Amino acid sequence: QVQLVESGGGLVQPRGSLRLSCAASGSIRSIYVMGWYRQAPGKQRELVAIITSGGIMTYADSVKGRFTISRDNAKNTVYLQMNSLKPEDTAVYYCSSRGVVLTTIRGSHEYWGQGTQVTVSS
Repeated sequence: QVQLVESGGGLVQPRGSLRLSCAASGSIRSIYVMGWYRQAPGKQRELVAIITSGGIMTYADSVKGRFTISRDNAKNTVYLQMNSLKPEDTAVYYCSSRGVVLTTIRGSHEYWGQGTQVTVSS
């Protein structure tokens, strides 16, 4: 009923920039939290940054000062501007949505995107 479609990943050199986008579509009334997680090979999935519908942001310590999360509530879209990228940022980045209220069924739901690869390498 809900799809999260990510875009913007790719290959970038160290100290470069990328901007990820994630658009949620479907029978959505509202989404409380949207954000990004990442998973590097051989590692657990970890939080990168999340943002509430009210604009409260949380960042992993490893990305503070380099990444900026933003959100367009009207479009159910979340963005991640990544600057000063490092090789250790290489991972599959997943879009997440929590506290999703639908127009069709009751309750609060959680959805994930399929992931987009970010590779930082010279």
